[in-house]
Amino acid sequence: MKDAFSKCHPAVNFLFFVGAIGCSVVIQHPLYLITGILCGGVYYLLLNGRKGWKMILGLLPMFLILTAVNPLFNTYGVHILFSVFGRPYTLEALLYGAAIASVFVVMMLWFGCYNAVMTSDKFTSLFGNLIPALSLLLVMVLRLIPNFIRKTKQIIGARKSIGKGAAEQSSTKEKLSDGMTVLSSLTDWALEGSVVTGDSMRARGYGMAKRSSFMIYRMKTGDWLLIVSIPILLALIITAACLGQMAAVFTPEIQISPISWGILPYTAYLLIPIALHTKEAIQWHISRSKI
Repeated sequence: MKDAFSKCHPAVNFLFFVGAIGCSVVIQHPLYLITGILCGGVYYLLLNGRKGWKMILGLLPMFLILTAVNPLFNTYGVHILFSVFGRPYTLEALLYGAAIASVFVVMMLWFGCYNAVMTSDKFTSLFGNLIPALSLLLVMVLRLIPNFIRKTKQIIGARKSIGKGAAEQSSTKEKLSDGMTVLSSLTDWALEGSVVTGDSMRARGYGMAKRSSFMIYRMKTGDWLLIVSIPILLALIITAACLGQMAAVFTPEIQISPISWGILPYTAYLLIPIALHTKEAIQWHISRSKI
């Protein structure tokens, strides 16, 4: 069963992720960070299934490293836990590192969800007529890393099949040489592909003025409701932030705003994809039970 939120209009998807990622960048309040991690993690698992655990568990070491390393460079704080090379290792700096690491985790989760939901055809459909050149460039950049990973595996597999790949018992010099060869092949492939794509799109008249296009996405009643609801929730979140309900200062002293009503619209906003998925799953099971 395809994710319900992924079936929404691209404008709804893009607007939601702009708000979710934007909030995750600027909010450092612990409660809001925990909410963002839980909602982002649950939705990421709904999109990727069991394979999503690999990425989520991979973020845990990064979280611990960023948290532990920050006090080594930031010595502000009044509660000294111990000293490292004569520099104080403070509780405030440790908590600040945890907040920064949490922001990084939340961003990675929501960007992962964005890559799964906002496909290249959706992005092109949304911005192709407004900014055709930039839209094509962004699509090519966003798909560059997954294509690089896939092409790297193909090149390595092809080289091993003809006996030119580096083996496990190979020396470091041989492994570096093999890696540089693969990197050179990837660079040539990427440059050639970009030129071919540009020439192909130019030959098809992409970016010309007064160009019509076929749109497979149509705004439905549910999409209009979300288009109205998302800005309202964002306005409430911004209002709460302006009132200082999301303020959090860790150094030199810990000053965290008490829990207030701002957490409600923030939680409701992040739960939109999960709520749609849950609603469709319930309807699906009810329909199957009637067969």
